[in-house]
Amino acid sequence: MKKGIHPENYRMVAFKDMSNGDVFLTRSTANTKETLDVDGTEYPLVKLEISRTSHPFYTGKSKLVDTAGRIDKFKSKYAKFKK
Repeated sequence: MKKGIHPENYRMVAFKDMSNGDVFLTRSTANTKETLDVDGTEYPLVKLEISRTSHPFYTGKSKLVDTAGRIDKFKSKYAKFKK
């Protein structure tokens, strides 16, 4: 490995999956302004939209998320081509 290119400021950071509330700790250099208390110790907090506990590939559950009716807009747009 090359010397001097890797960060030196690794610390324990709490990552929280906002879709299901799961929290896990790992070492990271991620910058954050929020903190979270885990087992009586305060850690910097990084919020995640999706993690291994909520991703369909790992959970085996597929979930359809229709944001702002995208599927309906697509179907109505291409309905004229339907035979």
